[in-house]
Amino acid sequence: MVGSNFGIIYHNSASSGNQGNHGQSSGAAGLGGDRERNTPASHLSDFMSQLEDYTPLIPDAVTSHYLNMGGFQSDDKRIVRLISLAAQKYMSDIIDDALQHSKARTHMQTTNTPGGSKAKDRKFTLTMEDLQPALADYGINVRKMDYSQ
Repeated sequence: MVGSNFGIIYHNSASSGNQGNHGQSSGAAGLGGDRERNTPASHLSDFMSQLEDYTPLIPDAVTSHYLNMGGFQSDDKRIVRLISLAAQKYMSDIIDDALQHSKARTHMQTTNTPGGSKAKDRKFTLTMEDLQPALADYGINVRKMDYSQ
């Protein structure tokens, strides 16, 4: 879902009907409705109402469990889904960065070997070798366990 707007649709209605009225005064019925729909508060309320119908990849019960472990309690499912959506976006960004690291690594390997395989036929596997630098970009330090203890 990288690069998508998660199914949120915005309607732009303010710029269509008021292009020739710059110097004229208009009544309350002319511009009042368009201004109210284009305020940040109306966008937020539209977004929050759309969260009721959206089902994130991370279930509400899982998000609620980890929020409760952190000391946060909310009965509003829209808040829980908003946090689930933020976590989903965060994980999606990390996985996309790991994919880019994997593509760069395999590209370097195929250019160094004669007769390398085609990149579009290749399937990628998420490995710690690719995930570690992607997580480091986000400030998460991951190390392998020392098995000699």
